[in-house]
Amino acid sequence: MVQSIVASALIWFVGLLVGAVGIAAGAKLLVDRDTGFRRAILTALVGATVWALVSYFLGGIPLVGPILMLIIWVGVINWIYPGGWGIAAGIGLIAWLVAVGILFALGTLGIVTPDALGIPGI
Repeated sequence: MVQSIVASALIWFVGLLVGAVGIAAGAKLLVDRDTGFRRAILTALVGATVWALVSYFLGGIPLVGPILMLIIWVGVINWIYPGGWGIAAGIGLIAWLVAVGILFALGTLGIVTPDALGIPGI
């Protein structure tokens, strides 16, 4: 039982780091100033929490639910980072691409399965 708790905590932590790295990469490319890695971690945590809540309440609505979930996740990025909705959507896209790349590499090595906390659809 303890081993399963430790494994779950490790998976959660790796997912959080992958999500934060993706968000930090997007912010570094698109925001003109240094925003720091702590902000990326906060964004990944808040984004994952909001995604889970919206998914629980609205995720079952065909087509509309997933679109609303994505808009709200980009809204979290917009709320935490400067630059408006376009920059937030760009950060989200770059974060998704970076997370896919990292998780593909880690999955190929047999280290993790392809999912990341804080990045939708991963």
